[in-house]
Amino acid sequence: VELLIKIHETAKISSKCDIEDSIRGSSIEIGANSTIDSFVKFKPAGGKGDIKIGNRVYINSCCVLYSGNGISIGDDVLISANCTLAPVNHEYTNKSKKISSQGHASSKGGVTIEDNVWIGSNTVILDGSHICSGTVIAAGSLVREKCESNRVFGGNPLREIKKI
Repeated sequence: VELLIKIHETAKISSKCDIEDSIRGSSIEIGANSTIDSFVKFKPAGGKGDIKIGNRVYINSCCVLYSGNGISIGDDVLISANCTLAPVNHEYTNKSKKISSQGHASSKGGVTIEDNVWIGSNTVILDGSHICSGTVIAAGSLVREKCESNRVFGGNPLREIKKI
């Protein structure tokens, strides 16, 4: 199965970005005037989800995006360096099997990032996360839930820091 890649002609993709081929048919779409910096890794793994990136999105160096159960990123989103988007989970509950042989757990809905969001460096965004428009995620956070619009969230465990 081939990877379907659709990159808008005005998008800028670093020659040092790594987009792996998919064995499950996942697709990657990158919108107009978006920038994908060096050492960003697109890894189709853990599911059949697609990665859809909107317009005017900037993904900084050393981020990793797993396709898993899907990633949807809106317009005008800034993702700082060293972030991981991992919409995938391993199964681990069967004590008679090694964790590595249990496969992937059911989807919690993938990762959704709406328009006009800023994600700080070293943030991890897990399956089931939904970051609403106008939200800021502080550096070093762990996101695994819904983050309401026009707020700042941070930490692990994640908490609302303030309204914007």
